[in-house]
Parts: sequence; C-alpha cells; structure tokens
Amino acid sequence: MANKAAGQTLSTEQRDELLTTLQDRFETNMHRHQDLLWADVQTKLENMPEKLWSLHEMERTGGEPDVIGFDKVQDAYIFCDCSPESPAGRRSVCYDQEALEKRKKNKPENSAMAMAAEMGIEVVDEQQYRMLQQIEHVDKKTSSWIQTPPDIRKLGGALFCDYRYETVFVYHNGADSYYAARGFRGRLLV
Repeated sequence: MANKAAGQTLSTEQRDELLTTLQDRFETNMHRHQDLLWADVQTKLENMPEKLWSLHEMERTGGEPDVIGFDKVQDAYIFCDCSPESPAGRRSVCYDQEALEKRKKNKPENSAMAMAAEMGIEVVDEQQYRMLQQIEHVDKKTSSWIQTPPDIRKLGGALFCDYRYETVFVYHNGADSYYAARGFRGRLLV
C-alpha cells in the first residue's frame, strides 16, 4: 500500500484537539479496550506524527477512530473506525482504482483502497470486521467494503459487510459499484 501519509503533519492546535477527542472517546468507551491505559497510548501517539495525521484523517471523514486492542507481536495499539455507521466522508466510492478506471459512466470521485492509502490506513479485512463486531455492533443501516481476496477481485468482484438480524453478513458486488450507504472502515497500528 502506498502510504501518502508519510511526511504529513498536523498543526499544534490540530494535534492537541485530536488528542483530546481521542482521549475522551477512549475514556467513554472502555468496553473497547478494558486493560489498556490512555497514558500509554498517548505516549506512542506523541512519538508518531504521521500516525496522528492518519488518525486525523479518519476523524475528519467521520470514522470516530478508537483503540480496540493491542497487538503484542507488533507492539502496537490497534485503532479502528468505530462510528455506528460506515464513515460518512468515505461513502459512495467503488472498491479500488482499477474498478474506478473501468467504470464508463457515473464514476464516483474515489475508491476505498485509494482513499485508505492516501490516509495512511488499511481497509479492514473480514476477520478484523468480525472482531470489531464482537466489540460493538456497527453498520446496522450501512455497509462497508472489506479487503477482498485476489481470486475474487481478479474476476471483477469485491466484498462488503454489514450487521443485520444480529448477524454479520458478507456479500459480493461488482468492484465498480458504489452506493450512498456503503463506505469503508479503516484500521491503523500505532
């Protein structure tokens, strides 16, 4: 994934505002990260300005990022979009750049994979989406693109998920399709 977030920085005011927002969300939603401490998360964040920029982009586009775990192997906190519905600022996008280029009429402005790369995050995969749903039920009215296996993608398809009838559903669509109620959820290791 080409990370266009490298070299991006926030102003001191933006940084402080973002850290306050993230801390408030962290402390309000302890069920997402019961054994973790904000002070430890903040220390890591303050030493990684490019990650702060990516989190700012997640926030700016409506993702409401929060910590949902800690990856011991990578020694990293896992941030994920926890907005109740697919982030509003990332909807009406097709799956990837190839799908965008193949679309002849009514092209969307962007693709999920390109937006994620520009933001310095990754689109969640099915396992990560299911993990998020175990923490908190999201996408009850919307749906979110997820990383699609290459064998499905090479045939023109892409996968998306939602939560209905107390169940996570995984569906397929043409990768060039886009809908006002479908966006994508991102993930970032810090």
